[in-house]
Amino acid sequence: MRIARFSIDGNVAFGAVEGEGTINQGDLVLDIIKGIPFADFELSGTKVPLAPQSQDRVRLLPPVLPSKVVAFGRNYAEHAAELGNEVPDAPFAFFKPSTSVVGPGDPIAYPSFSQELHHEAELAVVIGRMCREVPRERVKDVILGYTCANDVTARDVQKREKQWARAKGFDSSCPLGPWVETDLDPSDLAIQCTVNGEQRQLGRTSQMIHSIEDLIVNISEAMTLLPGDVVLTGTPAGVGPLNVGDEVAVTIQGIGTLTNKVIKRG
Repeated sequence: MRIARFSIDGNVAFGAVEGEGTINQGDLVLDIIKGIPFADFELSGTKVPLAPQSQDRVRLLPPVLPSKVVAFGRNYAEHAAELGNEVPDAPFAFFKPSTSVVGPGDPIAYPSFSQELHHEAELAVVIGRMCREVPRERVKDVILGYTCANDVTARDVQKREKQWARAKGFDSSCPLGPWVETDLDPSDLAIQCTVNGEQRQLGRTSQMIHSIEDLIVNISEAMTLLPGDVVLTGTPAGVGPLNVGDEVAVTIQGIGTLTNKVIKRG
């Protein structure tokens, strides 16, 4: 099931996405969910179109509002190498605050303190239940599903400041969407990033150094994960610059495409 979070006439709801194709093709509808996707829920049978002509009434939002985004760096060997970094022996975690999250179609505001903004296409894991110290064999039980993410990074600030809070945690640095896919095998999915239609990144989740199980076990040893929390699993090689006016799209096999435009920070 594809679960979207959206606003309709100013009211926020969750819905199951039905139909094939993309939003722009105009053949998708949302069946409004009674309740929330982190507990037992029913489909209401009330359906609204998710199409260009309905976007004045219906707008996709970030699929979840996480209390925290736990991101793992250098989890693809070729990406670590392209930035001159060693591959870590153990998962290497950092955080993006909840205020960094934006949804599909939302702008990425180029931070005023950076001159080198980069895209990083990633598979995001959405946690479905409160959990701590999750054993490897139970990891699948705590996952609601998967979505697309862009770990937008002020690369010059990351290099200069060493500590990554500003470089990766500024407002709009974590686009998520377009929805959460709950029925998916994440072990070997294609991940692509394009900028203005030109391919920049192309990799597969099977290239991860540390598996999703590794990552969830690692971080849940240290802290409680809450429903809606997001775990970013690293980016394949090919990261590169973004400029004001660019349209960046992250596409993950079996999920869909997350598109955002870079604007000047006002």
